[in-house]
Amino acid sequence: MKRQAHLDSVDWAILAHLQDNASITNKDLAEAVGLATSSCHERVKRLRAAGVIGRVTAVVDPEAVGRPLQAFIAVQLRPHRRDLVEAFTAAVQALPETLALYNVSGPEDFFVHVAVTDSEHLHRLIIDHLATRPEVGHAQTHLIYGRPIGASVRPCP
Repeated sequence: MKRQAHLDSVDWAILAHLQDNASITNKDLAEAVGLATSSCHERVKRLRAAGVIGRVTAVVDPEAVGRPLQAFIAVQLRPHRRDLVEAFTAAVQALPETLALYNVSGPEDFFVHVAVTDSEHLHRLIIDHLATRPEVGHAQTHLIYGRPIGASVRPCP
């Protein structure tokens, strides 16, 4: 189990700004949180070293690259065997349409977040790549009507 990092209000402010815009300059970040640039840089380094900041990525807008339709596909696996779960997760993560794969509790085993060109593309994805997998017992699709609202970790009171 990972050791939990101790975060103060300035650390939380740094994280909030970085979650909103990870390309912010250290100078602008320091100014926004009220620190000297060197102090801000050291805090960010400490947050990285502690694993609080895992990585920095680019968020690509699916609509801008021709995949405006997004959906969550709730999947139930038939037998719950490690080899079948691993085969399923590897196959789904390899699909270019997959944005994220969540292993969840409840009646479903996984939620697959996908972005596709249109409803026909979604239908082909389900029929050709999910429903035909031997470990998939049931799949139910939930269309996403609006843009996903970004999730950010905020301090708890």
